[in-house]
Amino acid sequence: MNKREEEKIRRQQEKLSKERERLKAMRAYEEEYGMYGNICGIDEAGRGPFAGPVVAGAVILSKDAEILYLNDSKKLSEKKREQLYEEIMEKAAAVGVGIVGPERIDEINILQATYEAMRTAVSNLGIEPEILLNDAVTIPGIDIRQVPIVKGDAKSVSIAAASIVAKVTRDRIMVRYEEEFPGYGFASHKGYGTAAHRESIKKMGACPIHRRTFIKNYI
Repeated sequence: MNKREEEKIRRQQEKLSKERERLKAMRAYEEEYGMYGNICGIDEAGRGPFAGPVVAGAVILSKDAEILYLNDSKKLSEKKREQLYEEIMEKAAAVGVGIVGPERIDEINILQATYEAMRTAVSNLGIEPEILLNDAVTIPGIDIRQVPIVKGDAKSVSIAAASIVAKVTRDRIMVRYEEEFPGYGFASHKGYGTAAHRESIKKMGACPIHRRTFIKNYI
């Protein structure tokens, strides 16, 4: 092995060591509440877009599972989110997803729809969590103990995993909608209110997956 190869291995090992230290810090809440058997992270994706559902993820990670590079989904590239999604689905003790569509969002408002998606995600876990670590919210209508953590998707591995599950699930839904409702660019902007999306609404009008309460100023 030459010096260049040795240096490359040294840098890789150093990078891996730093990542494990970062993840150790992100396990602080899981360690604090370690007396609970099933710790579940909760997060959502899609509160702000003009179109499509709001999606919640609920993830219970095995205590011995190591998933490197878990982080707030917004801080990860699409490729990295997809890779981590597959790893989470393989290694997690349980994963639940809740999806609430645009009609329901218009009916009960986005906050209540988000809570509904989160409750559904918890009920779809398949095993009963003993405590919920939530990204900044307290979910009404759930009897399980909850710990709201501001910016929790960057502070807790469980919430980070839930944020990735929610984001990837929703993005995949929006890509499929591109085929069903062409011309709006759903595959690129995922329903968010970009300038191009606003312009397409003005030109083409609303389609069935638009949130009418969100786009009333554009139609």
